[in-house]
Amino acid sequence: MTEKRPIAKPWIAAIHAYVPGKSKSADGRPLIKLSANENPLGTAPAALAAMADSKPTFLYPDPDSIALREKIGAVHGIDPARIVCGAGSDELLNLAAQAYAGPGDEVIYVRYGFSVYDIAARRCGATPVIAPDADYGTDVDALLALVNENTRAVFIANPNNPTGSFLPRGEIARLHAALPADVLFVLDQAYAEYLRPEDDDGGMELAAAHENVLVTRTFSKIYGLAGQRIGWATGAPELVAMLNRIRLPFNVSNSGQAMAIAALDNQDFVVASRDHNLAERARFVDAIAAMSNHGLRPLPSEANFVLILFEGALTAEAAQEGLAGRGYATRWLPGQDLAQGLRITIGTSAQMDDIIAGLREMAGAAG
Repeated sequence: MTEKRPIAKPWIAAIHAYVPGKSKSADGRPLIKLSANENPLGTAPAALAAMADSKPTFLYPDPDSIALREKIGAVHGIDPARIVCGAGSDELLNLAAQAYAGPGDEVIYVRYGFSVYDIAARRCGATPVIAPDADYGTDVDALLALVNENTRAVFIANPNNPTGSFLPRGEIARLHAALPADVLFVLDQAYAEYLRPEDDDGGMELAAAHENVLVTRTFSKIYGLAGQRIGWATGAPELVAMLNRIRLPFNVSNSGQAMAIAALDNQDFVVASRDHNLAERARFVDAIAAMSNHGLRPLPSEANFVLILFEGALTAEAAQEGLAGRGYATRWLPGQDLAQGLRITIGTSAQMDDIIAGLREMAGAAG
């Protein structure tokens, strides 16, 4: 007789667990990590100092992140009551799907979008619907063509991860205007601080003016606080209230709240990080484009990484292995139907020089 056991819901069993970027080689050697889009300049000194001065670890953190929400509101011109904080923006993306979608509902995201969107949809029993891409970028019309009476949410990352593509303000506004008012538009701006200020996509303005827009941000990228797991979202009061109902209590640590507040006060570090990224990314893209005769194609990126397509003799998998041999972890994504692509985080100038040299050597050897 077969012994009975707990059976997971079928939509949970269908989830493919998130696979993080590697930090070690196949033989266990530690690698320079250019696989997770972390800030190569580290963390602002003021934020590091705040960690030491934060509340003792035996005390629970402020469950409502009041001081942090006030600081975010002051920096971005948002009413703190319209802000909710989370354990990274990942928690908030999952909560958004959970609050507004379920079995029988559909959640739309773009092909080659952030893999967490698929997990968020399936986690609450909703059906993920994938919109066709436009040369690895977001195709607004293809996405809108999939909206129907079962659609409950649309997830867009802008800039997009892992492709780096970007929708300008006009396209974001056009997408939102064409969505039914009862469809939640989740605009994931994890990499927004890497944009030039004049390239802002207008998402915050939409969130301030409409009932169905939720914008998410993170401290993991340009602020260099990935290890602290701090994110935030803003939207209409009812959206924020729904997320607050189902988020975990005490979801942002004492040190995380203190470091995020200090990081927001250190905008010079943000500007320096953005400037470094703009310069090194442009130099890297130019160097990879010069290898087009070997089948290497860098996709246009507005984030702190570049996705390189390998369309010649050198494969993305071989390039990943070769760069690991030189001491670097990069992101090969066959699980996202990107077996031909390698995503490389923008590192220091010396690191990018070494990556360029390695790819040039491998491409030449492959023919």
